[in-house]
Amino acid sequence: MYRFAKAAVNISGQAVRQVRHGSSVRQDFHSKYGTGLLLSGAVFCTAIWGYVVTSTGMTWNLSPVGKVKPKEWREE
Repeated sequence: MYRFAKAAVNISGQAVRQVRHGSSVRQDFHSKYGTGLLLSGAVFCTAIWGYVVTSTGMTWNLSPVGKVKPKEWREE
């Protein structure tokens, strides 16, 4: 188990170094587009959830008090 954990850490470390040094993305990408991407994702998510909540006909009866009634017994 120790060798497996050591190999997993080594592989993840190699992947991090490769991504960090071998990436072709410019370093100013997040400063240029980060806020716009974050806001557009938030607007998209809000729009989708707004559609789901208003169009699917969900009923938001969170409390079952007074709504759950036992079934009548069948008499044979």
